[in-house]
Amino acid sequence: MILVFGESGQLAQALRRSAEAGGLELLALGRAKADLSDPAACARAIQHHRPAAVINAAAYTAVDRAESEPELARRINTDAPAAMASAAAALGVPMVQVSTDYVFDGSGDAPFAPDHPPAPLNVYGRSKLAGEEAVREAGGPHAVLRTSWVFSAQGVNFVKTMLRLGGERAVLNVVADQIGGPTPAQALADACLTIARALRTRPELSGCYHFSGFPDVSWAGFAREIMHQAGLACEISDISTADFPTPARRPANSRLDCSATEQAFGLARPDWRAGLAGVLAELKGSRA
Repeated sequence: MILVFGESGQLAQALRRSAEAGGLELLALGRAKADLSDPAACARAIQHHRPAAVINAAAYTAVDRAESEPELARRINTDAPAAMASAAAALGVPMVQVSTDYVFDGSGDAPFAPDHPPAPLNVYGRSKLAGEEAVREAGGPHAVLRTSWVFSAQGVNFVKTMLRLGGERAVLNVVADQIGGPTPAQALADACLTIARALRTRPELSGCYHFSGFPDVSWAGFAREIMHQAGLACEISDISTADFPTPARRPANSRLDCSATEQAFGLARPDWRAGLAGVLAELKGSRA
């Protein structure tokens, strides 16, 4: 059985779907059964269920709000994964910790390799980086899997926001100087399960990996493709990050080098445009 922390988020829902399709036993724990603000409860859940693998699909992801809630962000993004990893290591079971492109400062325009020195720009990124370090230090079989710009038909995400606003407005201003790889949640879920299974028999593959969609694109370019595929006439107007100030600084370059992930696990970067088509079809079906 694979134990997943998170129940209602985009990735957790996609993991359940992938497990069902693959005939895998999966137990997803929501806040009522494993509140990440209580790290000890997370450790107890692992000790109680004694799973074959652990995937942490939950996190504090309110990037701007984290600037004013650093202690809560650290408890959820650092202390909880640390407790999970220690409990998993004690049982000798692998853990997949999902992390973020926000551990980098976004300098330059080359894709960041997993071993590139991190330098987060905001509280959220620092809390996730500390969580990565805690998982590694626990000493058990593990994978830190960094990703970016996750989207799906569930939850709150850029695609659903653009669809809502694109149906209401003739023009939208969208940042064009931040570049990254949008990642379909379903592809990320499949990757997490593949890695978790591989680590059970090949713990020597433990380490840090990247997984994001291709081709790399700006938020504005992503928005244009959303409007195009959805058949919305809304025009996207390019603006700079400086034109859209936020409490937390964002990296301008979120490109991730995913070659090590493909080499180790056979996981190629998913085409986010195909993933977007699938999400739009799912949303259309849910409204029918």
